[in-house]
Amino acid sequence: MSALTSTVIDPGGYELPASHKRALRWMLYIGYAALTAGVFHGLANALSYAQIDIIGTFPGLRSYYQGLTAHGVANVLIFTFSFSNGFLPLMTARALSRPLDGRVLWASFATLVIGNVLTIYAVVSNRASVLFTAYAPLQAHWTFYIGLALVVVSTWLALLAMLVVLRQWRRENRGARIPLLAFVSVASYLMWFLASLPIAVSFLGILTPWTLGLTDKVDPLLTRTLFWFTGHAIVYAWLLPAYVSWYALIPRQVGGALISDSYARVTFILFLLLSIPTGFHHQYTDPGIPTGMKVMHGVLTFGVFFPSLATAFSVMAALEIGGRRAGGRGLLGWIRKLPWGDPSVAAQLLAMLVFVLGGATGLVNASYTMNQFIHNTTWVPGHFHMTVGTAVALTLMGVAYWLIPYLTGRALFSRKMALASSWIYTIGVLIFARGMISAGLEGMPRRIFRAQASYNNPSWDLGGMLTGIGGTLMFVAVMLFFLVVGLTIFAGRKGEGPADVPVSQTLTAPSRVGWELTLDRLGLWVIVAIALIAVAYGPFLLTYDVVPVSGPFRAF
Repeated sequence: MSALTSTVIDPGGYELPASHKRALRWMLYIGYAALTAGVFHGLANALSYAQIDIIGTFPGLRSYYQGLTAHGVANVLIFTFSFSNGFLPLMTARALSRPLDGRVLWASFATLVIGNVLTIYAVVSNRASVLFTAYAPLQAHWTFYIGLALVVVSTWLALLAMLVVLRQWRRENRGARIPLLAFVSVASYLMWFLASLPIAVSFLGILTPWTLGLTDKVDPLLTRTLFWFTGHAIVYAWLLPAYVSWYALIPRQVGGALISDSYARVTFILFLLLSIPTGFHHQYTDPGIPTGMKVMHGVLTFGVFFPSLATAFSVMAALEIGGRRAGGRGLLGWIRKLPWGDPSVAAQLLAMLVFVLGGATGLVNASYTMNQFIHNTTWVPGHFHMTVGTAVALTLMGVAYWLIPYLTGRALFSRKMALASSWIYTIGVLIFARGMISAGLEGMPRRIFRAQASYNNPSWDLGGMLTGIGGTLMFVAVMLFFLVVGLTIFAGRKGEGPADVPVSQTLTAPSRVGWELTLDRLGLWVIVAIALIAVAYGPFLLTYDVVPVSGPFRAF
């Protein structure tokens, strides 16, 4: 048989207990609801760059910065982690064909709900207009810090549920290789667990006592450093669940196969090792941090680009196999043969295409010299709306088109509407990002309420207009997505959801001998990651002289 037809087939499906499915389903619902709610404020933010003010149309919204905080928290924190809490444990259980620990699973759900309630209270009551980048000297209400800390704890509990079932599986399957889908799912949340510890220390150990009046002042640079200690790695915590789909699911959906099991494992190990020691590249302009430390983090930031390049090669090869199996000929003819009519596939393929541009602009952000030019301009949100805002968001929207039917047992309500949503979103984000990036190159600052700003530059007008147009299209697309998902849940045809998770095949089975066995030693790779983190942050944290100088500051 040829290499394109000889594949290692997944051994079969596994049906989770109904109560487990219910917990996972509701975590996903919370995430998709947060996405939908957050884009209302995203629309207001986008239009403000076009000098159109609709802030006043939102009841109770007191300032642009309150809306910006709501948009960031809902779309980049609640949406992503609620999804991951439902998706990654499900993939682990499916891969290992074992039930999760129900008590841990429901504890994760309860913690997520309580954290959401506290965070929403702080934002809606305008006691937390500190933006997504929540560090001193801006001060939020204690419910904001505790609420987001509980959301983080919910991810730890989700990871615990995954580790418990993995340990049980390994006891019963000594010497066996961890199934790839379980490996990449667990590795994703292990990276996030390590990355989340600094922000937990900052929120619980520094900022909460400060906002409760137990301490008068804090050190702003320390809280900023702890935030970005987590803050860049968090991008990969959002991205890796999308990569789980790209590696372990989308090849099956397009009729292709992964070229190498070990290649995929090495890629996720590199993300585990290299994602965290990169935070100082967000602080190139900060005083108090040695230049050598900034340069080292800049180099490591370019290092983490390599597993992304590896992903591009591996996923593209899997897609090409699928396209050629479907009859694609010539150099690029296989692209047309991919199942573009499948809403889940189309959304993820479009997300990948936009991510290519997002990755290229990210290299500019990471550059020690070029960063000085685009720092704190609209270039930056233009970049991350192509990465987090599309590579992640559009992929997770695409996953919903099979995942919600799988968990509910109902058919997707409208394939045409789902396809339209993905294409409108893609067109919108390309216009949006073009506007933000071009205006950023002209010096337009990010996070300004341009609709009422006392300073403006005519060279920003075109970029601002494109931002408003693109943001409006993105809003329309998410509303269509919300409609499709909502109608699927309540009106989809019963009994017609997919019977199983579309687990990918590989061209060759994972080796049972030699160096590749080391890849499955997740504990070893966690130790190596901790060592790299110690090298990257230890010298600064051990020698930094903490000076509490800042009292609370609430501008909005």
